[in-house]
Amino acid sequence: MLTGKQKRFLRSKAHNIDPTFQIGKAGLGDNMIDQLKDILENRELIKIHVLQNNFEDKNDLAQSLSDATHSEIVQVIGSMIVLYKESQDNKQIQLP
Repeated sequence: MLTGKQKRFLRSKAHNIDPTFQIGKAGLGDNMIDQLKDILENRELIKIHVLQNNFEDKNDLAQSLSDATHSEIVQVIGSMIVLYKESQDNKQIQLP
């Protein structure tokens, strides 16, 4: 579980990265979840853009992604979801 200080730190890091994924009207598929897991292992911090044609609640979608990838929700703002998962083999981010 991330502390408030760690979330602020990760939000500042996420500010400069481009969205890695887009989720449209098709929603979440198993293939997408597998790809997200791989990318989280490599990058630790990712940003996901939820397109306007996806009518699911952003917070519910973020929770589903977090549960499926065993990651932490850093932020849900507008149509962006930011997720963090500590990498096992490729640790890059030192949390405060």
